[in-house]
Amino acid sequence: MSLIVAIQMDPIDSIDISADSTFVMALEAQARGHSLYHYLTQDLALKNGRVMAGARHLEVRREEGNHFTLGEQEWIDLALVDVVLMRQDPPFDMAYITATHLLEHVHPKTLVVNDPVNVRNAPEKLFVTHFPELMPPTLITTNREQVMDFRAEHKDLIIKPLFGNGGAGVFHIGPDDENINSLLELFTELYREPIIVQRYEPAVRNGDKRIILIDGKPAGALNRVPAKGESRSNLHVGGTAEKSTLTKREREICDAILAQRSPA
Repeated sequence: MSLIVAIQMDPIDSIDISADSTFVMALEAQARGHSLYHYLTQDLALKNGRVMAGARHLEVRREEGNHFTLGEQEWIDLALVDVVLMRQDPPFDMAYITATHLLEHVHPKTLVVNDPVNVRNAPEKLFVTHFPELMPPTLITTNREQVMDFRAEHKDLIIKPLFGNGGAGVFHIGPDDENINSLLELFTELYREPIIVQRYEPAVRNGDKRIILIDGKPAGALNRVPAKGESRSNLHVGGTAEKSTLTKREREICDAILAQRSPA
């Protein structure tokens, strides 16, 4: 059965087709005979209770520099499409949150992936705090004194924006680094939200494993290994993706996540 799939994402001309998962999803959907549309969050509108998107018909191909074709913009009623893929990158700001509220008007009659309510209620770096036993020591605050006390205890730190993505604004602050005060001043100027501070884990040099869960169960994994001289493992800043399997501990972590989402 052919589906109409509307993809809500960032401008497709600027993506890295060798690393962008949305592009791979679009390729696969197209190969299965589904009809694709592309639109930006600023092209959403709620008119008389109907959620409309200024969308363009999309064709994709794995050709660097020539990876897409977009048709003329047309306003489509998202209640009449089969699937909406909510794939725009953060920042997780009020524009992002507003998009989830608008998409609630069409879900679940139109399948929105992922559920906009759960997307809104589970921002990445806050959601994981429900599993403190699975995390390194972590502090979320805007208070400088709390940060300095945390540093005195744990010495070697990672500091990053609470609602960032893609490795942007991630800093490794060593025990003798003199830049922490300047960095906190910079974060205060740039963000109203708290920052997240964590004890640095040297084992990250061996890789940052990403595990795909479907209905709470692991479906696959890859290990992202940082480039030499880089603490971030994101692919677009030089990290290398390696095939991987799950360790016993990683399966325990997956089981813990599944147990929390499952009914009692």
